[in-house]
Amino acid sequence: MTNFQRLFDRGSRRVLGPIVGPVWTDKISLSMKGFGKTTDLFIATWMGRVGLAIIVFFMALVVYADLFVPYDRNFSSTEILEDPSWEHPFGTDSIGRDVLTRTMHGTKASLTVGFVAMAISMGIGTGVGLISGYWGGWRDEVIMRFNDVFLSIPWLVLMLVIAAVFESRTLLTVIIIIGATGWSWTARIVRSQVLSLKTRQFIERAKAIGAGDMHILKKHVFPNVVPLVFANAILTIAIAILSESTLSFLHLGPQDVETWGRVLEDAYVASAAMAGPYTFIIMPGLCIVAVVLGFTFVGYAMDEVLNPKLRRR
Repeated sequence: MTNFQRLFDRGSRRVLGPIVGPVWTDKISLSMKGFGKTTDLFIATWMGRVGLAIIVFFMALVVYADLFVPYDRNFSSTEILEDPSWEHPFGTDSIGRDVLTRTMHGTKASLTVGFVAMAISMGIGTGVGLISGYWGGWRDEVIMRFNDVFLSIPWLVLMLVIAAVFESRTLLTVIIIIGATGWSWTARIVRSQVLSLKTRQFIERAKAIGAGDMHILKKHVFPNVVPLVFANAILTIAIAILSESTLSFLHLGPQDVETWGRVLEDAYVASAAMAGPYTFIIMPGLCIVAVVLGFTFVGYAMDEVLNPKLRRR
């Protein structure tokens, strides 16, 4: 037990004991012990440490962006497509805007897309997987055939077709498009886990004592699916950020906010890769690669922590 766990255990018994009673105090204490053990295993992996450091760095950029950017987001100078300098560390774009300022402000929108689209995707996929796997029968057949339709269509193509329908695309519109088209793999994974869980003895015992289906799903099935969903959710954030960048690069991204993909789009239109400034296209590209790599490292580290078979290796 770590020092933090010992301190929390003593504090929780003194503070929470009189309020929630000894039973709930013991439950909270056991939960914190499990959380502390999981945290220790996560920090012990190099991918977990590196990935977490990258994510924390970009989270800090979101919070403190206004303190570090040299110009207002609407500022534009007469210096067009200028190379990096003291005044403009990443150079300027085709209408004189500071590339560093655009890249820093694009961090917030890109991360927002990743987290919110992940929540939508995980919510739909987890719900569909639970219903399909637990009840089975004709429900499972109908849902899985519908899911197969989504799986048979490439995700990028599906997003492009739906995004092209909207003449005016906001950040919320793009988030919904990404989240609503990315749930099928999660549903398949959750369904497979539920099919395995519902044949276990503890589920049979719960049915034998008269527990209802919703109670079993809530108290027995869903908690055992959460670790798998959580690990998959981390990787989905990276995929969502890449998806938004791809849509923006193809002129189908959000039009009301600044994102890394939109900066890349402008750099491509200005032929920055050929004529410069090269930082115009390199810096937002590096940010996308770094964030996606960070979430991928965290996802693999969580999978290793939550999967005993991988942990033994």
